[in-house]
Amino acid sequence: MVHLKEPQLSGLGQNPAAPTDVGVRLAAHPAGRHGLTLRPGPWPDAVAEALLTHGGSRSAALLHGSRVSPAMRRRIAEHPDPAIRDARADYVRDTVERGVATDLADLVEAYGRPPAELAAASDPKLRAMVAVTWRDRPAAVQSALLTDPDPRVRAAATRTEHPGVPPEHHDRCLADPAVRANLARHVPLTPDRFARLSATGDPDVLHAVAHNPHLTADMVARLQDSEDPFVRVAVAYSRHVRPETRDRLLALVEAEEEAGSIEAEIALAWSFHEPDWLRDAPLAERLAHLDCPHPAFRRVLATCRDLPDAAWRRLDEDPDAGVRHTAARRPGTPPDVLLRHVRDHGDFHHVGPLTTDHPNFPRRALRGFLDEADPWLRALALRDPDLSVPELRQLAAAEESFLRSGVAQHPKVTADLLEALLADPEPTVAHAAAAGPALPRPRMDRILTEAGL
Repeated sequence: MVHLKEPQLSGLGQNPAAPTDVGVRLAAHPAGRHGLTLRPGPWPDAVAEALLTHGGSRSAALLHGSRVSPAMRRRIAEHPDPAIRDARADYVRDTVERGVATDLADLVEAYGRPPAELAAASDPKLRAMVAVTWRDRPAAVQSALLTDPDPRVRAAATRTEHPGVPPEHHDRCLADPAVRANLARHVPLTPDRFARLSATGDPDVLHAVAHNPHLTADMVARLQDSEDPFVRVAVAYSRHVRPETRDRLLALVEAEEEAGSIEAEIALAWSFHEPDWLRDAPLAERLAHLDCPHPAFRRVLATCRDLPDAAWRRLDEDPDAGVRHTAARRPGTPPDVLLRHVRDHGDFHHVGPLTTDHPNFPRRALRGFLDEADPWLRALALRDPDLSVPELRQLAAAEESFLRSGVAQHPKVTADLLEALLADPEPTVAHAAAAGPALPRPRMDRILTEAGL
């Protein structure tokens, strides 16, 4: 994050090459402290001490664990000011009170009690947080959480499939409104359980049932008439549905989307459910879905690793960009396919791993993106560590601030380029320039002096 009023100071605080004495001086300024807290890795004791001196309890809340030395942890624990001494514990307790997820080790440190005792604490919010964070808890602890008198605790204990719900608790949990939607997504379904869950009329429960991998063909058939778009999409992805039924169900949801239904749009575009069962099907059955008109099936097929070359050629030319991107992740993707995919769509930054990080990607081609009209494609040239200074100047003159910020972080950036970028009117660019490891020490001192530090 950038300190908008003093981006050079926040950037310098985040600079991994800034010496200890620079960090000590930065700690005297709010923007410098802001940047220091963003810097990864441990703080030297002198910097941590300066943060305590100038940042008080706000800084002390961040000085914990591996980010500070054992000596500094003892220093904080024995500090004469209780606000500093208890800052981290108060911060963790506040996250528990607000229901914000935290780490189990933080809970143990803040409350000074082992996990088993925290799971039996008097505060239901704390018990619920333990249920969320202690994933490898013993069976006895899980049983106690599943029978907790507070519904928030029971819900937290069943939020994920692991550590799971023992079979002896299944029926009782399925009758519990607080947890049955969590359990209905993955518990083995008998006809009686299916009937009781379907009769609840609770949309969350019905959605969970529709995604349950244990659905039988008869259960799927009984869900086909649902008017809920989430249920229709889930049923359409079932292994028990005939192609013509699948086409009909998805066509209904698509028609609802075209008519303006937000629920239908989300069900089609943002559902995390996919026909995962296809991965375990025999190869011949999987290959039959190369011609499936629904991209979700071809996308799952593209996650397999035992397809013949002819199938990969089909998937590499698939009309759906998501299918092509998934296929490009396989180990043996040809370099020309990877390059074409990036040229057509850029790199999918929101869907890792990056295509340009693929071992087969022709990295020598990165420089060829310099003259692309699309600025997001031009940004890929910055992934070439050997760009020349004229090429970096070309990108530093770009209208887009993210390109100028990228130049500031490039390993070949020069001092004069950094000087210009430090004066950039866009705070994110000035921050990036000050955070660059190539920033000379004399320039660091000038930034501090100009700020009166």
